[in-house]
Amino acid sequence: MSLPILEGAADWPQVLLARAVEGPVEDLAMAEAGGAWKAFGRATGELSPEAVIHTVTESGLRGLGGAGYPTGAKWRDCVSQPDPVHYVVVNGFEADPGAQLDRALMERDTQLVVEGVAIAAWAVGAEKAIIAVSSAAPVATDRLNAAIDEAIDAGYIGRAADGPSLEIEVRELTGTFTVGEETVLLRALEGKRAQPDQRPPYPSRRGLWGKPTVINNVKTLAAVPWIVANGAGAFGSLGDAEWPGTTLVQLGGSVKRPGIVEIPFGATLKAVIDGPGGGTRGKLKAVLVGGPTGGFLPADALDTPFAYDSLREAGALGGSSTLMALDEKVCLVDLATLMTRYLSDNASGKTIPDRIGIRRLAELGAGLTTGHARPSDPDLLTALAADMRAAALSGLEADAGNPLLTVMRYFAPEFQAHAERGECPAGVCQPIPLAGVPS
Repeated sequence: MSLPILEGAADWPQVLLARAVEGPVEDLAMAEAGGAWKAFGRATGELSPEAVIHTVTESGLRGLGGAGYPTGAKWRDCVSQPDPVHYVVVNGFEADPGAQLDRALMERDTQLVVEGVAIAAWAVGAEKAIIAVSSAAPVATDRLNAAIDEAIDAGYIGRAADGPSLEIEVRELTGTFTVGEETVLLRALEGKRAQPDQRPPYPSRRGLWGKPTVINNVKTLAAVPWIVANGAGAFGSLGDAEWPGTTLVQLGGSVKRPGIVEIPFGATLKAVIDGPGGGTRGKLKAVLVGGPTGGFLPADALDTPFAYDSLREAGALGGSSTLMALDEKVCLVDLATLMTRYLSDNASGKTIPDRIGIRRLAELGAGLTTGHARPSDPDLLTALAADMRAAALSGLEADAGNPLLTVMRYFAPEFQAHAERGECPAGVCQPIPLAGVPS
């Protein structure tokens, strides 16, 4: 069941959900009535590919999948390569468990996503684009295929189009959490083992099938039509000075109103939780920001602005753009350990940090939650996480220590109770002795 779209503050702009906020945009005619494909017409009729790239660059749009790399710079690097064959790959796999943000766009305003893909392909000279979707999102796949067929019939894309030739393929993928990483995604699309590659070379120079490839998240490309239609300056005036524009955030946990909301970058976590989320049920203990590789922030850190740099400084991640509010019934050491074990179970196994390091982190967490921690474990956890970040090949390895590290950083009394006394203040981790067996 898809999550509801929440109403944001009155002064929060609508870029990504402007048409979908009232409900799903069901067909091409409905999308065109709301302005769909006008930006594509402007891009191909009034602007050159270089002008489109310049507009996206000047707008300040950054990747909304978590890395935050400037979108225009990625496109420009791709077109600067001498190889005549370029590809566009759209990352809609959305690997974080429970995340539905990309899915919301693909299902509720499918033509917006397809138009953004078409503009990107025009700008970088790609005649083939692939939208990668999880096999667990069949509705998104069906609607994308239907929207692409409508766009072809209308003459916007395809070999018979008046504009540039473009084939858009929707590819369903199965796999684990790691498939969300861009180089792993490329290998999966090639039918190879889903493992990360060393970078550089970056995909914009050597990507799918060894060709220059632009990889962008669904949310990133969905912002492109608005930018082309309204101009770089209009987009740059939205959100934060360092992080212009908007993004989607998914609220869950103990918030009174779980769902999806579009927020401007720079809005504080408190404004998001207390506004669209309606506050929390019970006393707020922590907010998990960024999914399995994210971090736990305390209630007194809710003035942190939602911008990737600010979140990373605090120990969390923009990542999946999920916010999970947690009340005092939750043991954060237990939950952080559960997340670390999930990462270990989903690791690709290509490198030593990935194959062994994450499992050792999970083992350290397990010792904390079962009363078997050693005095040296906190120092070992800190050193291991630092070594993994320094040697990481992928973001999963680099950020795997975040859950346990942020508990140790912000919730020291709870962490120390587990590490030093074998106690769980929340009463979650108390081992249950078996009858007749000494504890």
